Amino acid sequence: MKNISILILLFFFFSCTNDNKKPEHYTLVLVETSDVHGAIFDYDFINDRNASGSLSKVQTYLTGLRKNNNVILMDNGDILQGQPVVYYYNYDNVSDKHICSKVMNYMQYDVATIGNHDIEAGHAVYDKLKNEFRFPWLAANAVKKSDGLPYFEPYKIIDKDGVKIAILGLITPGIPDWLPEELWTGIEFNDMVESAKKWVPIIMEKENPDLLVGLFHSGYDYTYGNVDYDTYKNENASLIVAEQVPGFDIVFIGHDHYTWNEKIKNINGDEVIILGPANSARQLVTASVELKLNSEGKYEKSITGNVIEMSAYKADSLFNLEFKNEFNEVKKFVSKEVGVFESPVYTHKALYGPSEFIDLIHQIQLEISNADISFAAPLSFNSVINEGPVYVRDMFKLYRFENFLYTINLTGKEIDKYLEYSFANWFNTMENENDHLLLFKLDKNGNPEYSEKYNSYLLLNNYYNFDVASGIKYVVDVTKSVNDKVTIISLSNDEQFYMDSTYSVAVNSYRGNGGGGHLTNGVGLSKTELIDRRISSTDKDLRYYMMKWIEEKQSVKPILKNEWSVYPVDWWLKAKQKDKELLNK
Repeated sequence: MKNISILILLFFFFSCTNDNKKPEHYTLVLVETSDVHGAIFDYDFINDRNASGSLSKVQTYLTGLRKNNNVILMDNGDILQGQPVVYYYNYDNVSDKHICSKVMNYMQYDVATIGNHDIEAGHAVYDKLKNEFRFPWLAANAVKKSDGLPYFEPYKIIDKDGVKIAILGLITPGIPDWLPEELWTGIEFNDMVESAKKWVPIIMEKENPDLLVGLFHSGYDYTYGNVDYDTYKNENASLIVAEQVPGFDIVFIGHDHYTWNEKIKNINGDEVIILGPANSARQLVTASVELKLNSEGKYEKSITGNVIEMSAYKADSLFNLEFKNEFNEVKKFVSKEVGVFESPVYTHKALYGPSEFIDLIHQIQLEISNADISFAAPLSFNSVINEGPVYVRDMFKLYRFENFLYTINLTGKEIDKYLEYSFANWFNTMENENDHLLLFKLDKNGNPEYSEKYNSYLLLNNYYNFDVASGIKYVVDVTKSVNDKVTIISLSNDEQFYMDSTYSVAVNSYRGNGGGGHLTNGVGLSKTELIDRRISSTDKDLRYYMMKWIEEKQSVKPILKNEWSVYPVDWWLKAKQKDKELLNK
């Protein structure tokens, strides 16, 4: 018996020793999707056509990759907003399992980081998904206000045949600047650099990983939004973290919808590769990792980044079959007729001046809120809703995001400042009729910068921040300098507009929480003042109320309200035509 006991002990000893032994040579492929924005199927539910990217195409790529490779599959957030399929499962069909948990579990995701548009869906949605996922949702810097502990998981350890991979998740901390607090109640979003400096030593000491990976829902360009490298709680701090926090081998990023495959040096002189794909599952990125054990028992690493275009792949037939019922259910939802438009609307017209598209949004916002004045901007760059029947799918062209509608109090002077801020970031100061109307990003020669990627010239600022007002009559003089372009003439009913009077104003919740800077940088209101100025808020997203408004009207004729104009008119007409040609190329 004694000899048998010794043999059993020796067996367990050698079993444990072999389990913990690292392979001398190991290869691994890490795959990242990011900013999928509901592009699950090979079909664009909004435009009723095939999609250029989809998770069904990603599945085809993965099936081939997994045949001969050790694979870790990761998502980097912002999947819950964009296509109607996720809207439907966020807010309409809430009794079934969410389409994202069904699909991502089926695809065998290993880990994900949550994004700001996932938080935008609200507690009911992301809390449900957190429980339905068979993998952890990460965000080390999204902490509970009650105890400071992470609301989601901070990191994930994956063991591949004795090779230990640590993945730290971080989310952009800008969420309180964009979303109403009721969507993130009880959560605080900490600075990414500070959080990484806290968690990397913990991971290194506790887990001793062979590979440290960052999975950050945050962009590369830390100057975005007119901030700099040292800005606290920088929206796009991924590069800063990679440089300032030693230990990372790879940092996967997202949020900015750009393609990244860069190698940088951190403060210790070590190389870090930064990878990120474009949005809507049109791309994915991979890191091919080769590990070789040296004489000191440490891995020497060779890492190669790749960008994979999904246009080269067809949708996976088994994937489509698995989720056929869900697809048909959503297609039925978006095909429901809401009403009729008696004339078409074009979102692109709103970039250059007054448009039927923005005036329709104003009309709806003013009637829903009973406010005196409305602010709105084009949330789609080049969408069209044709004359004739309007379907649920068209509502995603009319209004792109799941914003609430706020009614707030602003004085006449603050309304003027708001408009000045908008046009300062939108219209050029023209010196003659040959100048540009719009503010373009300029190259080193002072000419509009052309992007091969977008096959167009680039605007200096984002078009979804080009707000105009309804409820007042005003003129924008493009010959005048910044903060002196707008002259408010009267209210729309020709009554006197007073700078010292207080008016009720309809704005979306993104703007009402400081998004775009109109109310903070432009008007000068603090975060506390923004809350104090709020009179009311809708309890559902604005798109829902727009849909109900059209259903009630049954037939809608979008009209140009002609409440504002650009001066000098002949300069405006000439410059508008020239800039249209640049942006349409």
